[in-house]
Amino acid sequence: MSFIRRTGKLLLAVAVSFAAAGLAVAGEPETSLLSRDAVWRQIFARPSPLPLADGHAEDAAKVALGALLFSDTRLSGDGTRACASCHDPARGFTDGRARAKARNGGSLKRNTPSLYNLAWSAYFFADGRSPSLQDQARFPITASDEMAGSFAVITERLRAGQSMVARFASAFPTSPGVSEANVLAAIAAFERTLISPETRFDKWVAGDDDALSSIEREGFALFVGKAGCVGCHGGWRFTDDGFRDIGLPAGDDPGRSGVAGGPPDLRQFKTPGLRELTHTAPYMHDGSLATLRDVVDHYAGGLIKRPSLDSNLVRDLELSDTEKAALIAFLKTLSSDQ
Repeated sequence: MSFIRRTGKLLLAVAVSFAAAGLAVAGEPETSLLSRDAVWRQIFARPSPLPLADGHAEDAAKVALGALLFSDTRLSGDGTRACASCHDPARGFTDGRARAKARNGGSLKRNTPSLYNLAWSAYFFADGRSPSLQDQARFPITASDEMAGSFAVITERLRAGQSMVARFASAFPTSPGVSEANVLAAIAAFERTLISPETRFDKWVAGDDDALSSIEREGFALFVGKAGCVGCHGGWRFTDDGFRDIGLPAGDDPGRSGVAGGPPDLRQFKTPGLRELTHTAPYMHDGSLATLRDVVDHYAGGLIKRPSLDSNLVRDLELSDTEKAALIAFLKTLSSDQ
């Protein structure tokens, strides 16, 4: 996790230079030059094996317990909601809504984010207010407009079942017991195992030139070239975990500015990963863009320009309808069964 986070931007910058200039790679014979495709394949390749999240392997008993708790309605105040209520696996662990449904029947402020590949993130929520998955899990469980749970009640409910008590003892042998800390640790352990499946793009990365169609390869060329998408969506997870103002209407959400220690007067939000994005519509932190075409149109002429607009964005990007179709075709290859 730490290695990827520390070196991601540097690797991207160096590799982009290689791709543009065709430079030799350290450790290779001086006569060996990387082609552009070879460089991009290195940038977007899944590490094999994947590095351990937080430097440790997940215990199977803890993960299994976390999976149960993720779908357990006893974690909500009225016993009607679970984490899975908003994070549906069939929708890429989102809910298909522009903004998550609140307990009062209204809507929350933000779109429900996907949970894929969070094991390697440094901060959580669109505003980055949580430094760990354990800390993150507490917010929706206890928030009055989400699950409205109380850990005093939750732990009492869970202790009432002998099988659940036994599961906690197995998952936490050195600190047995149904406790708030163990509930959150188990859920986090489960969430760290949520890794997006390999897709046709990964087959192309592995060397199968026929895995992508010509229009999809044209879209990829736009993604890493003219459109500049790779400036924020690099690496196998297609995110650098940065926080940016991407030119959406300001609205009433302060984003990163609303977090203690966050930048003043900058409506920055976390860069999401793009894996499984065909299953996670609508898009953006506020769910304001319904389709991938809406997203592409936003970046190609729809930016609201202001001083805080992120410097990585291509300010005056123009794409033809053919180019937009190619870019969308490529983006779809980042999802399974596409």
